[in-house]
Formats: sequence, C-alpha cells, structure tokens
Amino acid sequence: MRILGIDPGYAILGYGIIEQHHNHYSVCGYGAITTDAGLDMPNRLKNLYSELMEIITEYKPDVVAIEALFFNKNTKTALLVGQARGVAILCGANSGLSVFDYTPLQVKQGIVGYGRADKKQVQVMVKTILNLSEVPKPDDTADALAVAICHGHSAQYQNKIGQNK
Repeated sequence: MRILGIDPGYAILGYGIIEQHHNHYSVCGYGAITTDAGLDMPNRLKNLYSELMEIITEYKPDVVAIEALFFNKNTKTALLVGQARGVAILCGANSGLSVFDYTPLQVKQGIVGYGRADKKQVQVMVKTILNLSEVPKPDDTADALAVAICHGHSAQYQNKIGQNK
C-alpha cells in the first residue's frame, strides 16, 4: 500500500509518501510545499492545491493520511491552517482516495509508543523506521512521514474522514 502523509499548513505543508509491505516501510518521496507570505490566502490555497495534485499524480498513493488540527491559542492561525487542511482533504477526495485523520497524540503513540513524546523522539523514530541517513527537514516533512507511518501501523483504519465514528 502506498500512503501519502500530510502535515497541513498554509506557509509550509509537509508531505511524505511511503510504501508499506506488511511491517516494512520504504520511502518513495517527501518534501514541503511552501507558499509566499506576500500572496493573498486564496492564491496560497490555490498553490497548495496545484502542487499537492501534482504530487498525487506523480506518486499515485492508495490513501491519504492527514494530521488533525491541534487547536492552539492563536485562533486566526488555527483557522488558516484549517483552510489548508481542507485543501489537502479536497485533493485526496478529488483523486478518488480515502482520506484518514490522525490526532497528534495518535501519531506520537503510533510512532514512539507514547502519546506525549516530544518532536525529537518522533523524528528519530521516523528516521529509524524508514532507514534514513538523517532526519528529514523541514520538521513538517518528518511530521508528514510520521502520519503516513501511523496510518500503516493502524490495523483498523478507523479514522476515515466522513465516516461515522
């Protein structure tokens, strides 16, 4: 199964594509889509959509796994990230892919085995699980790969967006 993991953001959207064969994972590609701070929000979202659709076309994932929003104190930022997240979900849906949702706690638990793990612990485990020579940069990319691995570890795939929970 080929999994596209996404760490949503409107300035930087991290993505990672992995191939899963039973309990073994290999990296197909990863990176970050960045948008120019000088652009208005509609054009930033349009750029995210276009680039993410190119990635889906190139890598042909079977599913999309996306990190759920962690609501912080800055409501405006949370709403803007939510718009970028919506674009990522739309890309998956428009490509006919099932889209799955994972909270930061679920990702940390799925990667490190501890839901309160820090970012560095998650990054080291991503590097180890994927047999990489170094931790992927920027952090958003490592986070996206962690979301993809979390989905691969999730036996029941219970977090499908749009499905009654």
